[in-house]
Amino acid sequence: MSEYRWTPTPEYIENANVTRLARRHGLRGIDELRRHSVADPAWFWNAVLDDLGIRFATPHTAVLDLSRGIEHPDWFCGAELNIVDVCLRRWRDSGPDRIAVRHEAEDGSTRTLTFGELAEQVAATTAGLRRLGIGRGDAVGLYLPMIPEAVVAVYAVAALGAVLVPLFSGFAAAAITSRLTDADVKTVVVADGTVRRGRTVAMLPQLEAALADCAGVEHLIVIDNVGAPTDLRSGVNVTSWSELTAAPADLVTERVPAMHPLMLGYTSGTTGRPKGAVHTHAGFLVKTAGEVAYSFDVTSDGVFCWITDMGWIMGPLSIIGTHANGASLVLYEGSPDVPDNYRLWDLVERHRISMLGVSPTLIRTLKGTDLAQIRRRDLSCIHVLGSTGEPWDPDSYGWLARDVFGSRVPVINFSGGTEVGGSFLAPYPVEPIASCSLGGPSLGMDVDVVDDDGNSVRGQVGELVCRQPWPSMTRGVWKDDQRYLDAYWSRYPGLWHHGDFAMVDADGQWFVLGRSDDVMNVAGKRLAPAEVEAALSTHPAVSEAAAVGVPDPVKGEAVWAFWVARPGASVDDVAIGRELTAIVGKELGKPFAPSKVWRVDALPKTRSAKILRRTIRAAALGTDPGDLSGAENPEAIDRIREAVSAQSSTVMESR
Repeated sequence: MSEYRWTPTPEYIENANVTRLARRHGLRGIDELRRHSVADPAWFWNAVLDDLGIRFATPHTAVLDLSRGIEHPDWFCGAELNIVDVCLRRWRDSGPDRIAVRHEAEDGSTRTLTFGELAEQVAATTAGLRRLGIGRGDAVGLYLPMIPEAVVAVYAVAALGAVLVPLFSGFAAAAITSRLTDADVKTVVVADGTVRRGRTVAMLPQLEAALADCAGVEHLIVIDNVGAPTDLRSGVNVTSWSELTAAPADLVTERVPAMHPLMLGYTSGTTGRPKGAVHTHAGFLVKTAGEVAYSFDVTSDGVFCWITDMGWIMGPLSIIGTHANGASLVLYEGSPDVPDNYRLWDLVERHRISMLGVSPTLIRTLKGTDLAQIRRRDLSCIHVLGSTGEPWDPDSYGWLARDVFGSRVPVINFSGGTEVGGSFLAPYPVEPIASCSLGGPSLGMDVDVVDDDGNSVRGQVGELVCRQPWPSMTRGVWKDDQRYLDAYWSRYPGLWHHGDFAMVDADGQWFVLGRSDDVMNVAGKRLAPAEVEAALSTHPAVSEAAAVGVPDPVKGEAVWAFWVARPGASVDDVAIGRELTAIVGKELGKPFAPSKVWRVDALPKTRSAKILRRTIRAAALGTDPGDLSGAENPEAIDRIREAVSAQSSTVMESR
């Protein structure tokens, strides 16, 4: 079967938000808009404000000021605002009965909030936090699953001019402690627990254990989500969510400068002290609003859902970006394959989701399901599919776009990060999109691929950089400006260095090939894990795969591969291992064929379904895997370690 490619219809192009933006400025289509947005970024970001009707309480006098250097830009100079006024107040005033939030729990129960109801709850919560002494500049931690109270808490903290510190709902105590301490958090909002895969997961005990080493935390606000015990011995002041929000209040927001901190987004899965990326009211608002409007083509009657967690950047991006456009947000609390692999499609049908965000790993997990069963669900509401976080393989990409959705909707595969506050690269639904491609530079993003000397390269692997600033670029690393400069600006002076390998092919399509420190160097050639994994995934017995590089005295690095069997597949480990080695050798060349192949029951992943390759490599080599706080299934790491050890023992015995 030929490789899938999205081709937009004339009607799709005509009705797209990004087409409207281009025509408002006399530009002919996405290519011309891309060029103009990079030639004059200040013009572009100002145009976004106008097109999406975003108004600051105090207008800006200049869009961009680089007097402190490219590393420290100031955006929307002189402006004052509060993100709550743009995302909530204006929709409450114009359409209070429209649905703002739809929530579904794993057991199928649902809740909804209109914009009017959401505003009432935010007002009461803001007043409650103010009574506790929380105010402008104070850091508030959010240790919450994807529940409506998470949205309320985000807006209530922002309304005060306080600083959000979202935490991954699966974090253990040590990971929580490091982030609360680094951010000087005074108050934490926590759910007593959540339900995942039919099991109640207590969250409050993890937080209480973390508080033993967090002297700065003064208040704990507990949400009764699953009815778990809430007896605490931490010594902090404990207030129930119901008590905090009991008194009705007017919605009062603190007017803050455009670059006032909104949120600290901590990078996950790293060793050592975590990095807190600083995002601002105006910067994060404008970038995420444009992302949802132009990349995902969401309008005020759209329904946006991303399968994610509040602790990852996609959690806050989903809330702010959706509501900046007046659309409805669907939150799913639970595992997307419970009670079966049709849950995701049932979610779409029930809530009439128009923009669905998934990960490639999730789709690889679902790929073996019966298409006839999927097609019994009414998925006609889907207008756009979103994806981020990791590379695709053509088989899974084509299965989703062509087999499930009949080639009628685009896959907007975008790449950015916590520090970016959105995307660097993204295709747009009005342009042809090759399978697995990231399209090209996101609007307003002057990205490039360069060699070791900083020269632009095409048709070969290079480092992903950005040549100009953008509004949601982190203001730095919290309390450590030198670390910020070292991390992003020291490799290529004057260029933001993102730490990803990328390539632009002969057709101008962009591909991110993985983190620089994930990429293997085999016989002097850079080899991205995604290239090997895509080849492995073409085998009919393989559900998903991971490839890592290990030291090799001849090649420098050799490839080791791990694969998970597709449900119901006939499995002969030795025979399939040989076939997988041959497939990679044929696709990529014999020097890059895996020297060892293992079948495992599962690959370790984050809650957002990203494969933890560095952790796999550490487990295979018997070294310290580092921070596992972001792992959804840490037991998979032990199974990999055991599998490699068992094979090594067998080899030793045979000698």
